[in-house]
Amino acid sequence: MTITITELFRYPVKSMLGESLAWAHLSATGIPGDRCWTLKDEQRGGFAVGKRFATTMSLSAVLREEPDTANPSPEVHITLPDGAVVSSLDPSANEVLSQAIGAPVSIWPLLPKEQLDHYRRLPPAQDVNQEDALRAVFARTPQESLPDLSGFPEELFTYESPVGTYFDAYPILLLSEASLAAMSMANNNSQFDLRRFRPNILVNTPGEGFVEDQWAGRKARLGDAILQFEIACPRCIMTTHGFDNLPKDPKIMRALVQKNAGNLGMYANVVQNGRVNKGDVLEFLD
Repeated sequence: MTITITELFRYPVKSMLGESLAWAHLSATGIPGDRCWTLKDEQRGGFAVGKRFATTMSLSAVLREEPDTANPSPEVHITLPDGAVVSSLDPSANEVLSQAIGAPVSIWPLLPKEQLDHYRRLPPAQDVNQEDALRAVFARTPQESLPDLSGFPEELFTYESPVGTYFDAYPILLLSEASLAAMSMANNNSQFDLRRFRPNILVNTPGEGFVEDQWAGRKARLGDAILQFEIACPRCIMTTHGFDNLPKDPKIMRALVQKNAGNLGMYANVVQNGRVNKGDVLEFLD
């Protein structure tokens, strides 16, 4: 009865589809090359992510070389819905991506964490009710509870991501096949496809149901790395968008709220750097 890694993923551009890996070196900043680029909204400001621009989820990104400390955001090739490919180094990249997204955007590499204005969250509009805004982001109806965000890093209330990164909250997101299976079995009219949920690590576990929800606060060894599991991942409207061959489906969030308080997967920090491989076994240290 072991827990093993079945898939490893990184997503070079925030909110876009990414690439499967045979192995990865985990560090405090996650998997090298994961969310090492983002789009910025040139009209409204802030990051142009899937929460606001569903079209970004139909684009896919692949790095042309491996990142290193000197170049944490190497050239990325982005495949558009029509099959065309644009490079981040192409002078016309912003124009091409803006046409694909349907809004003026620009592509940005990771900037040093000292450049705080780049990461700063937009101030709330005075005429927008903040509870309504949160309900829109997390796709919650007036009858449903909003997610508990108290476990998120405090800096996320000021910045769109932990500064120096483009992660939503934590550098690693782990998801179990059991959780996906539990949702699929309970809701066979919706497609609980892995692509909707974009984990870094997919694991096969003994047992059924949302097994990883029980791991918060625990440490585990994966390959040569050690993870500290933090909080369950509260899901947002991105999971309901249609892209590729997946239809738009608000019932995805209704089912997640009903079955697991809107959560799916477990966030983690890396407390010991190390290499992990597909097939490695997860071993709890407590």
